[in-house]
Amino acid sequence: MIRVLDIIEDTMVDGPGFRTSIYCAGCNHACPHCHNPQSWDFNVGREMTVREIMNIILADPYANVTFSGGDPMYQAAGFAELARAIHRQTNKDIWCYTGFTFESLITQEQRELLSEIDVLVDGPYVERLRDPDLLFRGSSNQRIINVPASIYTGKIVLWEDNTKIEA
Repeated sequence: MIRVLDIIEDTMVDGPGFRTSIYCAGCNHACPHCHNPQSWDFNVGREMTVREIMNIILADPYANVTFSGGDPMYQAAGFAELARAIHRQTNKDIWCYTGFTFESLITQEQRELLSEIDVLVDGPYVERLRDPDLLFRGSSNQRIINVPASIYTGKIVLWEDNTKIEA
């Protein structure tokens, strides 16, 4: 089960192209001036099964998928299961937003989720580093990481627009 605040279909703000964005409930980062503070509460929204979420994802064959929140890393086991289902049943890419840094994702569940993600936008939102011209992120400390390449090389490899996501 995943506690979901909302699912937005055909959005274009959470990664390139049309995306189905799953906004989860729960975040302890409490970044000042967060654009989605209503998602901090772990008890808002509703619990959904992976199958229920997959039905929504499969309904749009053209939209890729984004996990956002809240912070999906607080529900890493459920999102890892969802990501595995997405990769088994589709050729969609998966982006994930987290307030954690790539290097700080150390629990087994977080690492399992990380291994299923194509692109990770990491780091907390920092108001003094806000830059409205940044692509797909709010502050300049946040990185857009090509996860398979980073895992393969053992060092952070940044995603670049139009880069094929593979190791």
